[in-house]
Amino acid sequence: MSFKLIDIEKWERKEFYEHFINEVVCSFSITVDIDITALKGQRLYPAMIWLLTKTVNEMPEFRTSLTKEGLGIYDSMHPMYTVFNKDNKNFSGIWSYFSEDYNEFLQSYEKDEAEYSHSTRYAPKDGTPVNSFNISMLPWLGFTSVNINVYDEGKFLLPIFTMGKFSERDGKKLLPLSIQVHHAVCDGYHVGLFVEKLQDKINNFKTQ
Repeated sequence: MSFKLIDIEKWERKEFYEHFINEVVCSFSITVDIDITALKGQRLYPAMIWLLTKTVNEMPEFRTSLTKEGLGIYDSMHPMYTVFNKDNKNFSGIWSYFSEDYNEFLQSYEKDEAEYSHSTRYAPKDGTPVNSFNISMLPWLGFTSVNINVYDEGKFLLPIFTMGKFSERDGKKLLPLSIQVHHAVCDGYHVGLFVEKLQDKINNFKTQ
């Protein structure tokens, strides 16, 4: 993992970044229906975690973070996601290393899920990579909007993804996906491009 610092004075986004990080601190969320019909026969949650991560790793706007070192871009990201404890009806936040090979990632996911899905702790798996981002799923609930309020100094720049219960319409399986980003590093154009790339990956999803 590497973290490349941004030279703000030479950065083409300098004016936009400074406006939305200092003057009008602003994050926003957009919820879209993703067509997951092509994922038939696959375990939906790990497949979507992998697809989201693969797409994030193609777009620097979704890998930009403000750290103690300064503002910069991670060269790659790993998913941090929730698993549900069916006994106490609570969840834990865990993570798995991303791999370009889906089957390799799925093995890691299934190992972590089996080990931690019965945990009663919020964060039972140690060593969360600094270059990780948040994914969660509400498989019991369909929704048209999700808004997550992060009460920090308004400088949490990495994306947050929330999925819901899929529905069937006109022969398609549609999954609500909420994408929350910080306007300092990401605009509506970037979210639209992300959705386009993600949908293309789903449509052409193949396991190795």
